[in-house]
Amino acid sequence: MSPEETITGWKYEFSRRVYDFSARSSIMGILNVTPDSFSDGGRYLSVENAVARGLAMAEEGADFLDVGGESSRPGSDPVPAAEELRRILPVIEGLAGKVAIPISVDTWKAEVARRALEAGASIINDITAMTGDPEMIQVAAEYAEGIVLMHMKGTPQTMQKDPRYNDVVTEVKDFLARRAAEAKRAGIRQIFVDPGIGFGKSAKHNLELLRRLKDLCDIGYPVLVGPSRKSFIGAVLNLPPEDRLEGTAGAVAVSIMNGAAVVRVHDVRAMVRVARIVDAIRHHG
Repeated sequence: MSPEETITGWKYEFSRRVYDFSARSSIMGILNVTPDSFSDGGRYLSVENAVARGLAMAEEGADFLDVGGESSRPGSDPVPAAEELRRILPVIEGLAGKVAIPISVDTWKAEVARRALEAGASIINDITAMTGDPEMIQVAAEYAEGIVLMHMKGTPQTMQKDPRYNDVVTEVKDFLARRAAEAKRAGIRQIFVDPGIGFGKSAKHNLELLRRLKDLCDIGYPVLVGPSRKSFIGAVLNLPPEDRLEGTAGAVAVSIMNGAAVVRVHDVRAMVRVARIVDAIRHHG
């Protein structure tokens, strides 16, 4: 299916499921099978626990599941592709035959993406917007049903070391527009753009991106936002990750109200409820 050519009418198809982002926003559930992710590291290391969590998120109303085997928290080190595959493939295989919703693989490595797609994933979620691995664009064009292109300033090791911008929204928008154009030229049709909340941004930068999120909608592709439990919420509320549910709900509501098509979250059940209320206000106000 080809996407329609207006942001208010985008329709994408994944695994024979049609997503009309003009009708309502979508929820992407985070499934980290890592020992060191900033919020839920170590909770889903066993295949059994990870699959159970994925099934639970689908039951709670997730529209997508995003499986990741390498932490991208500030200061984290890269994981060898073989280890990343060891972590994620059994989980993707275990979920692929049991959930009706599409599975996304959170990776910047082309080989990991290809193997994950062969195992049952449909979408690539690349924090480097296909700049981290030169082979990713070919893998995405040949194997994926869609891709998430995210902005990150620097690398996870360096990104939070005094990030600076002249105008964070304009610079993020220009980068994502260029990467989306490159993806389109390669034949990738179903593209999401993600401002990369927390990836090389200060708390002030993150708040400004959410406040002006409508500017990113002008790129012409559905916007995906991942504010869940992020450090900017902790900076505002002075709370640790496990106590940021209400702060996340506020950020999710603002994101959807300002045009986000997809929000990527840990707390699926609660954020589905937030999203449905905001959708009702947007469409009936």
